[in-house]
Amino acid sequence: MESSTASSGLARFNTLEESAAFAVLHEVCASRAWAERLTAARPYATADDLYAESDAATAGLTTADLTEAMAGHPPIGRPKPGDPTSSREQRGMAGASAELKEEMLELNLAYQEKFGHVFLVCATGRTGEQMRDALKERIGNPAGREREIVRVELGKINRIRLGRLVEDEPGTQGG
Repeated sequence: MESSTASSGLARFNTLEESAAFAVLHEVCASRAWAERLTAARPYATADDLYAESDAATAGLTTADLTEAMAGHPPIGRPKPGDPTSSREQRGMAGASAELKEEMLELNLAYQEKFGHVFLVCATGRTGEQMRDALKERIGNPAGREREIVRVELGKINRIRLGRLVEDEPGTQGG
């Protein structure tokens, strides 16, 4: 039963010491403001309450907060070594051809040069080709529009990661 699992995971999260809860949330999203807001709003009655607070916190991120959040994400096709979260989320690139990986590297660099930050997309469940196509489509966006797309994608990523947090026993909870 998913709801009872989520309830026990949420109960565990709600009872963490404040510093431990912040650390866990900061791993979900690298924005300190986001993690502080979600930590301060505990306890959550339901996972939906946690997701709603995450959505509100993501919507309220300043430009600097959003930049900080994006800095916690590796480029598509280059997950952080030893980071099971980024490897799992970018699984669609794992079996990509050398040509696709090279194309993604070039597109990532062009995107970063244009916008000044990593290309952020909710990669969970997407193939390498789908991620490439999204990057190719979005690289033509004006900066303001792209910033808002990034905010939406970050919100999706945060929800998926929070779901894993409250449904599963966290594998590691660094201090």
